[in-house]
Amino acid sequence: MAVLMKLFSLYIASFLIFAGLLNSLITQSLSSSSSDVELLLSKIKPSLQGNTENLLLSSWNTSVPLCQWRGLKWVFTNGIPLLCGDISSPQWANLSLSKDPSLHLFSLQLPSAGLSGTLPRELGELSTLQSLYLSVNTLSGTIPLELGYSSSLSDIDLGNNLLNGSLPTSIWNLCDRLVSLRLHSNSLSGSLPEPALPNATCKNLQFLDFGHNMFSGDFPDFITRFHGLRELDLGNNMFSGSISESITGLNLEKLNLSFNNFSGVLPNFDESKFRMEVFEGNNPGLCGPPLRTCKGSYRLSSGGIAGVVIGLMAGAVVLASLLIGYMQGKKRRNGGEDEDEMGEGEEDENGWRRWWWRFMEKTSYGTLYKAKLGDGGTIALRLLREGCCKDRSSCLPVIKQLGRVRHENLIPLRAFYQGKRGEKLLIHDYIPSRNLHDLLHESRPGKPALNWARRHKIALSIARGLAYLHTGLETPITHGNVRSKHVLVDDFFAARLAEFGLDKLMITSVTDEMLALAKIDGYKAPELQKMKKCNSRTDVYAFGILLLEILLGKKPGKNGRSGDFVDLPSLVKVAVLEETTIEVFDVEVLKGIRSPMEDGLVQALKLAMGCCAPVASVRPTMDEVVKQLEENRPRNRSALYSPTETRSDVDTPF
Repeated sequence: MAVLMKLFSLYIASFLIFAGLLNSLITQSLSSSSSDVELLLSKIKPSLQGNTENLLLSSWNTSVPLCQWRGLKWVFTNGIPLLCGDISSPQWANLSLSKDPSLHLFSLQLPSAGLSGTLPRELGELSTLQSLYLSVNTLSGTIPLELGYSSSLSDIDLGNNLLNGSLPTSIWNLCDRLVSLRLHSNSLSGSLPEPALPNATCKNLQFLDFGHNMFSGDFPDFITRFHGLRELDLGNNMFSGSISESITGLNLEKLNLSFNNFSGVLPNFDESKFRMEVFEGNNPGLCGPPLRTCKGSYRLSSGGIAGVVIGLMAGAVVLASLLIGYMQGKKRRNGGEDEDEMGEGEEDENGWRRWWWRFMEKTSYGTLYKAKLGDGGTIALRLLREGCCKDRSSCLPVIKQLGRVRHENLIPLRAFYQGKRGEKLLIHDYIPSRNLHDLLHESRPGKPALNWARRHKIALSIARGLAYLHTGLETPITHGNVRSKHVLVDDFFAARLAEFGLDKLMITSVTDEMLALAKIDGYKAPELQKMKKCNSRTDVYAFGILLLEILLGKKPGKNGRSGDFVDLPSLVKVAVLEETTIEVFDVEVLKGIRSPMEDGLVQALKLAMGCCAPVASVRPTMDEVVKQLEENRPRNRSALYSPTETRSDVDTPF
């Protein structure tokens, strides 16, 4: 009996402690739910602005009327919104509203607001918060798991920040309310977590954007249960394996699966809706319409596909070597002509040509060929020049690093082959395009017009590619040879950088030769004396020259005809001193421009000059360059910008 009484007493005591804790939690919950203003001031504002006072967030102040707090929309407990549109309204100037416990935060919209802190976990405590738009800032750190505990969030856009770590599983707690979830262009990694509920359908979810991160693992099959999806972006990640056949059951209007490592046979997509660019930049073994035809009815593993590709290349490299010798001899005999010669392989027993190749150009690193394989696929072959790394073992660390790079604005390296005679071959995707140098400086009929909107898109593409090399990889890569000839531009004026990091494969005498050429062509940073000393800041300088080339339409460096040296930064300085800045721009750039300041032209010129600063330490980083170009887009944007690039769907509150 005594033992029972003792146990009963312990039970009562435990119950009272539990009840007290529960009451405390309820009180705390009620308190937090009725003090959104306090949360904003004490937790959220300090976290978002980091260590630097933010001008927009300085409006979050009890001495300022609530209607003037930037980027915020409010609603009363009864569901009636706080109307702030009419400046003459008493609510506009009512200072006491910040103390009203019935007022709750409904929307937080601060895109491109210069935020530099971290995401506060207290965002999950805002009981009526539905819209969270914090895109195009420099927010870092992880996505707090508490965000998934929100009772009201339906629209989230955290794109174009510096967020890292894995996506918390708790985000799918919002599943039934979510309409859009955009996490584009961060550094999020790991596999995508599945919803805790196995049959979750996220019935209201229409927009899912995980593009341009570092997510890995198999295709997230659970997404195929989200039947309300209209737009899905998984591009520019590290997903692998096959693409789920179930994805064809979604009524998607937009899809991006490009620049991953998907392999196998594509599901039966509607070719009229999803074209080749939706799937480009994946494992060479990915096949099926609208890509190349799959051979046979069987499926190869990714390793098997790689073996087939390398086998094809092994046969082609000897033929390519013979071709090069033949063409170079012929070129010497003919005085440098016949660079466009085409070679073909012999016919097989069925009368089919097995491959053909075509000389494309000589570059700093070797000779580039276009090769068409027997199965209809086309690749670019780069035969490295003499003076590259001596053997496979010394090449391999650099090749492995370059082979892991996947980005929509960079040309991916697919394979590497070394022949018995020491010839070394790099295998790239072949992308039909023109180089920027020819687009800017060549005069020929039918050349597309390069207005400011198109040039801005090209410049932003280049900047994004360089920024990824500098900060988007575990081990940063310096391009080392930024110039307009190494920028490929497609029919939609999206640009891709080629030849990045290849200087690391070259011996010193060759890199010194390349450095001398960079000086002649006007791209060499003043402090760069040895190619092995190139770094992100010397890349920034070269990008600055390239941006001036885009804006001014003039070739930098030594002019082949007159022998004069064209110093683009000096041209701009003289124009500024003489107050003739408007005259320095290429006339084609100014067409259709009403105000160079409002359309971002002047800002772009200032940015280019900042990149070309003689002192390396004062140059901006490429991340900062990307941000400034994004913030100063042309008003009359090209229709070729995608909705996620223009962010036109986001209602900017200021």
